Amino acid sequence: MDERGTIEIRVSGSKGNLQLSPDNYDIRDIAAMFEIVENLIAPGSKKQRPEISYTIEEGSVRHIFKTGFQAVITITAILSSLSDPRNIDKLELPTARAIEKLQQEARAKHYSYSFSTSQYEGELLQITPETNFRRSEDVWVDAEVYLYGELTDAGGKERSNIHLDTKEYGIIKIDVDKDYLRNQKENLLYKEFGVRANGRQSVLTGEIDFNSLKLIDIHGYKPVFDKEYLSGLIAKASKSWKGVDVDQFMSEIRDYEQ
Repeated sequence: MDERGTIEIRVSGSKGNLQLSPDNYDIRDIAAMFEIVENLIAPGSKKQRPEISYTIEEGSVRHIFKTGFQAVITITAILSSLSDPRNIDKLELPTARAIEKLQQEARAKHYSYSFSTSQYEGELLQITPETNFRRSEDVWVDAEVYLYGELTDAGGKERSNIHLDTKEYGIIKIDVDKDYLRNQKENLLYKEFGVRANGRQSVLTGEIDFNSLKLIDIHGYKPVFDKEYLSGLIAKASKSWKGVDVDQFMSEIRDYEQ
């Protein structure tokens, strides 16, 4: 087995008149912590993540995760970079969301979370009701995105969507109007498609917020250069930039990054 390291998240606070401990820590809080840590360790495809084991110990509540040495080094670097809360904008989206989730929990339940790893002596990061870890809304813009993959599922009773299995990002869920699916004349399942969707995209990293995607249309995937199709997309996108001073826009983005 590969060498392993540890990631520890200590939760302190109280429930009523009782100090927080494993005896009064709800299983829903434990399950939420599992999801948060998985997104910290493997923000991309979960198929590629290293094995993660877990124990809970006294000391308020100490969540101790053991995983691959390389993953622990990466988490140590990420957490140490968050001495400036603005750096959350530069994290991969699942990682940023994990930090935001803990910030929300800290404020809602008056908990404090402190992080440490086997690669660093002392506390790497603390999230409390007084800290302010959240993404800046002004670095996320509406965008039209293009994805390619196999359509593996379509439908839904309350909220209709399609599932697109992509090589780059794994399986992506995209909201779709029920009438769009109802009016399809052929079975879409298990075929390769190109998908055009509206969503949110970071102007700093280019990352897509996959939770925001709404389908525009589906077309047959042809992995060849289509000059006419590309020209049409450029013409359509040009309207969105009409009246925008591109040099000024890029200058403002560079100033934000600094």
